[in-house]
Amino acid sequence: MSSWSVIGSGVTGLCVATMLSEYNEKVEVIESPDVKTASLLAGGMLAPFCEGESAPDIVVEYGMTAIEWWSNHVSSVKKTGTLVLAPARDTVELKNFASKTQSHTWVAPESLESDLSNRFSQGLFFPEEAHLDPRLSLKELRSTLIEKGVAFHTNKPSGKIVDCTGISAEKTLPNLRAVRGEMLIFESHDVSFSRSIRLLHPRFPCYLVPRHNGQFMLGATMVESHDDSSISAKALIEMLGSAYAIHPAFAEARLVETGTGLRPSFPNNVPEITYQDGCFFINGMYRHGFLLAPYMAQQFVKKL
Repeated sequence: MSSWSVIGSGVTGLCVATMLSEYNEKVEVIESPDVKTASLLAGGMLAPFCEGESAPDIVVEYGMTAIEWWSNHVSSVKKTGTLVLAPARDTVELKNFASKTQSHTWVAPESLESDLSNRFSQGLFFPEEAHLDPRLSLKELRSTLIEKGVAFHTNKPSGKIVDCTGISAEKTLPNLRAVRGEMLIFESHDVSFSRSIRLLHPRFPCYLVPRHNGQFMLGATMVESHDDSSISAKALIEMLGSAYAIHPAFAEARLVETGTGLRPSFPNNVPEITYQDGCFFINGMYRHGFLLAPYMAQQFVKKL
């Protein structure tokens, strides 16, 4: 049995710690309370086929294992698929999306979501996809690890190091760059959706993910920037406009939270496992943390 110190308690770190624990390795997780964890701002979409519209094929291939992994480890996975929509003036976007993806069918959106009645004439449905609640899922992974005797602390590591610190590792990993993302959470009891919805737009596409108690997470932006300051007025206006385009009732929604985070990304936007200076690094999840972290963790432990 080896002793491992996983640095970082975001989605990558917790997935790696979980897999090491399941391989009966001794594990500790080193946290940095002052580090802003991008995982807490994630949408939680497990949508490998939709990601194929712009991501490399390898992301689709790796991501196809995520739904089963998360279903075996946490309680919040909803296997209700993904619905992709576009305003009437942007139907060409829907056709382009269909041509670049697989495992979908054309549907009348209201046949899946009754609250979309008379809103959109057609959409794309990806039935094999799912979504989860990121914060609840990370909390459950953490609780399970603690029950198994895994220590979480801020002291110096005592075992072989696996660095899963995201953008904080940029000084050691020179190819790593930051991609800013902005999100908001709002609450509305006038509309109910059971699945993730992607709204296509040539300039400002977005995704809407249902949470519990009438809450929805809305995200969109991908900005090549290291700025993690508060959400911009422009992004907020655009996102609220997108929510209104999905359903006008969202105009009466109550804002619960806004947030920004820095996604760690390599030049090809595909994660990597590297080894240097006596440490392993698992990084570069880009916008695919919850989709790809389980696969990367599994690949890491298989090579031990």
